[in-house]
Amino acid sequence: MTDTSIKYLLQLADNALILGHRLGEWCGHAPEMELDIALTNIALDLTGQARNLYQRAAELEGQGKTEDDLAYLRDVWDFRNVLLVEQPNGDFAHTIVRQFLFDTYNYCLHQELAHSADEWVAGFAAKSLKEIAYHQRFSSEWVVRLGDGTEVSHAKMQAAIDDLWTYSGELTLPNEVEKQMASQGIGADLAKIKPAIDAKRAEVLATASLQGPTGTWMQSGGKDGRHSEHLGFILSEMQFLQRAYPGQEW
Repeated sequence: MTDTSIKYLLQLADNALILGHRLGEWCGHAPEMELDIALTNIALDLTGQARNLYQRAAELEGQGKTEDDLAYLRDVWDFRNVLLVEQPNGDFAHTIVRQFLFDTYNYCLHQELAHSADEWVAGFAAKSLKEIAYHQRFSSEWVVRLGDGTEVSHAKMQAAIDDLWTYSGELTLPNEVEKQMASQGIGADLAKIKPAIDAKRAEVLATASLQGPTGTWMQSGGKDGRHSEHLGFILSEMQFLQRAYPGQEW
């Protein structure tokens, strides 16, 4: 695999790590215990996926780095996660909508990656799909439950969709790394999976009596290292111990 392949793995890992950290912030604060456990488990799934991807990237780099080096010793501008995953949790509606928008993309992405020309990527995607299918089911069911619930829950969900929808377009807008990986049959062709993503979102929103915004302008830049102010705060918290006490082992 090439340097571009390593960048692709890091991009996938960064998405999983940052979203996992965001969901982990709900631990002990979710509306009810079952949700607390569910969100924490999804956070652990994503963090585990990120660790596998970082391990593989470090192995391919061959510079003696570990997954911890890649997660905790890179700076903000080195991260390639999409802007959506770094957005604040907000209320429970915002967390669910953020998760739903990512899950519908992530499920289709890994379905495609399960047929990757790279054996390791294909195996990783096939294994991860079991967890990601649950993530999509969880977030979709909560979109419907809250969107088709009370007037208050419906209003909160619609507000969250209106706020976060502009970050959803970057998920299927390929950067140069993704274009190269797709052309080699290693990465997913985002144009190919976009119709399935759009269809799933439209189906769930219709069931929930919610409206997707009609505007077409989308935020972008995260895949190329241009982030919102939120990522810096995430990393300062997440990376503190590793940077303050380098080389320590638990």
